[in-house]
Amino acid sequence: MAPIVNVSEYERLKATGELPSPKGVALAIIRKTREENLSLADLGAVIKTDPAFVARLIKAANGLVCGVRRPAASVQDALMVVGLPAVRTMALGFSLISSYRSGRCDGFDYEHFWSHSLLMGLAAQAITLRTRAAPADEVFCLGLLASVGELALATLYPDDYGQVIKEQQSLVDIPLADLEARRFALNHSELTAAMLADWQFPVVFCEAAGGFETLERNELALGSRELTLARTLMLSAQTARICLAHPADRAHLMQALLRLGNHLDLDEEALLALCDQVVAEWRVWGALLSVGFSEVPPFGELARVATELPPRDGTSSAPSTNAAAPELPGATGLRVVVADDDPATRSLLRGVLERAGHQVFEAVDGRKGLELALEIQPQMMIIDWVLPQMDGLELTRSLRQTRIGRGIYVLMLTSQDDDERLIEAFENGADDFVNKPLRPRVLAARLRAGQRVICLQQAIQKDQEEIRHFAAELAVTNRRLQQVALTDPLTGFPNRRYAVDRMQQEWASSTRTWRPMCCMVIDIDQFKAVNDSYGHDVGDQVLSQGAAAIKRSLRAQDVISRTGGDEFLVICPDTTMEAALVCAERIRRSVEIMSINVGDQVLRVTISVGVAVRDRTMPDPDVLIKRADEGAYVAKAQGRNRVAALQIADASKSLLASVAGERG
Repeated sequence: MAPIVNVSEYERLKATGELPSPKGVALAIIRKTREENLSLADLGAVIKTDPAFVARLIKAANGLVCGVRRPAASVQDALMVVGLPAVRTMALGFSLISSYRSGRCDGFDYEHFWSHSLLMGLAAQAITLRTRAAPADEVFCLGLLASVGELALATLYPDDYGQVIKEQQSLVDIPLADLEARRFALNHSELTAAMLADWQFPVVFCEAAGGFETLERNELALGSRELTLARTLMLSAQTARICLAHPADRAHLMQALLRLGNHLDLDEEALLALCDQVVAEWRVWGALLSVGFSEVPPFGELARVATELPPRDGTSSAPSTNAAAPELPGATGLRVVVADDDPATRSLLRGVLERAGHQVFEAVDGRKGLELALEIQPQMMIIDWVLPQMDGLELTRSLRQTRIGRGIYVLMLTSQDDDERLIEAFENGADDFVNKPLRPRVLAARLRAGQRVICLQQAIQKDQEEIRHFAAELAVTNRRLQQVALTDPLTGFPNRRYAVDRMQQEWASSTRTWRPMCCMVIDIDQFKAVNDSYGHDVGDQVLSQGAAAIKRSLRAQDVISRTGGDEFLVICPDTTMEAALVCAERIRRSVEIMSINVGDQVLRVTISVGVAVRDRTMPDPDVLIKRADEGAYVAKAQGRNRVAALQIADASKSLLASVAGERG
């Protein structure tokens, strides 16, 4: 069962505005696809405003994602091939790649993260073309975003997450998710599942993304779509590890790859060919998305080398997504970009700036100045009003339209004495100006004034960072308190408060999607007699071991809570009555075969289970729970250790009455 962040907690995280989210044209595409009366022409018009997305969409339609042979030559053709769900999720994924190529978490390797994510997406869609577990284009997006919770934590808590990454590098035996949970009271898998659910990914996708890294702890039904998708993501992740690993480590990782391929009934030859195809597509998509890629030898060659190696743990020899990013030199002074086409002016400025301890970067025209600014991210730019290719005003306007450029202090060099022209410079984003010809003492004074402003800005940013850090620590503390408030300490299950909240969520989802929904009420038989005869210590043992037996028999999507002394509630989303009865019977047998040693005695425990399915007569979830509770009462009245569903009994009575009426 994949973990999911509490809805109110996720909404609080979302309200900070710091969670990774689509922007610009991608957001417009996503909103457009949710309109009821959407036409492909209207959607195509929105998509055409982003030439980069047009190219990626047509590339996807022509085979890299969908596997179709007929080439698409236009946006309209591509939309017909790919479909609206895939367009929405592609816009989301590609927007995140463009917007989060870098960030404030020094220990997080953003380039490696996106290379790994792209490989996972390509591998997942290639595998799904063979397993047919879901639409391959949608699984591409699932693979691309299967680890987005890591990016979210690096964005929400950049300083703390950098410390977690460093800690994980020294404690290699402890999973990253465990270290995240210690620090933040949630891990990246939980956050991934919550974010995908918020982005309206199918429930089965959210479960697979949230649980594939701990699949060995989640007992999913053999042959189920949940298991197939989770194994698909596991195999995709291993493929990505091999592609990004040090060349000396790749062969060792092949052993785990072949084992995971067997779980999906992929023979070795087919799997190796699939991986080679993924590498080829990685090169094409890497260039298209400006995501790093590297050369990888044929997987058949790696497999041959692997047969000559002793077994070794293949879980992770790849470079960590958390390698520290290099810092620019000159941290004591400012980084200053000088954009001027006159060598003498640049030389004079360099001398003044370097004597003041600043680091200087030069550009000979406006376009190079803009490129240098986006690459270097300086604190100050000195820009000549008259520049080749892009004049100073245009360069300043372009800077102010970018997130990086909004915080740069711009000093304009001008020969203009006209007040109107100077006002125009300020209105276009200049912070100050210096008249030509330059006078070194005046220039130095202007630079010192600019440096004071920059230092004040940095002090404000530092204060804001401290406030954010304090807010993050407070949020983690609140989350831990909330977990305690929503968790039963004996069984570790969520308690009644959580059950009520989650029941409302699943009820709303069922209402929105018209999918079936069931619930179970489970009572431990004669629990009071156990407490009276053996004491509360044995009663607690019965509860904890019984809870463990119940949990082992649940499916991935089921949600269990302890709602009373000996009572448990199981919520079964997207489940028919027939499937819920099969699951309930499996739970009953699992508890029945359990034995508890009490001194020289062996204590046997049984349960009574009531099952109910949502129907049109039920106005709210309380009625559904009540019908399941009535079923548990009937099961006890009929002798205990059984499963009962009143709705089946009612249906049988109605059928008998109907037959009797026909005979009469």
